[in-house]
Amino acid sequence: MSDSEKEQRHKKRMQRHKQVVDDKINQAEQDKGLLLVITGNGKGKSSSGFGMVARALGHGMRVGVVQFIKGAYSTGEETFYRRFPDEVEYHVMGDGFTWDTQNLEQDIASAEKGWEVCKQLIADPDIDVVLFDELNIVLKMRYLDIDMVLADLENRAEMKHIIITGRGAPEAIIDAADTVSRIDDVKHAFRAGIRAQKGIEL
Repeated sequence: MSDSEKEQRHKKRMQRHKQVVDDKINQAEQDKGLLLVITGNGKGKSSSGFGMVARALGHGMRVGVVQFIKGAYSTGEETFYRRFPDEVEYHVMGDGFTWDTQNLEQDIASAEKGWEVCKQLIADPDIDVVLFDELNIVLKMRYLDIDMVLADLENRAEMKHIIITGRGAPEAIIDAADTVSRIDDVKHAFRAGIRAQKGIEL
């Protein structure tokens, strides 16, 4: 096959593909606030969530962030997004990883306190996008009643987007979501004895 024939075949294939994509785009006519879930054992769940926070800010939207579990140390994302107090309402509600706290009563109390903040952000008409970082872990550990959480999420404003991150997302959360991404753990530097690095994990 000559280079010209290859080019023509490629062009026809891309034209067919473009038609399929364009048809799907034309059929997507609905606007709504999305519930997005990012879960799985791989690295990058919170990073993805905070990437969407940056994207929302780029569009002039206001954002709320509630971080569960984390809290024993300051993260790079917290340090960065606190530079924008007028655009980002940032709350760190955790006491550290559950294997560090080793206190079920304290973990439950922190989760309940955190969810009260979440409900305020859900109800705030000036907040367009909300990130509930590591909420999946809280739900997996049953620190919060999942039916209550689902009911509060369901009652959000029509155009409010909510992002939930953390491994072990319960099936009820996955079922309720509009978009779900599962990040696989293929390989991680930690298992080779490399500690968490600033700007990457922290």
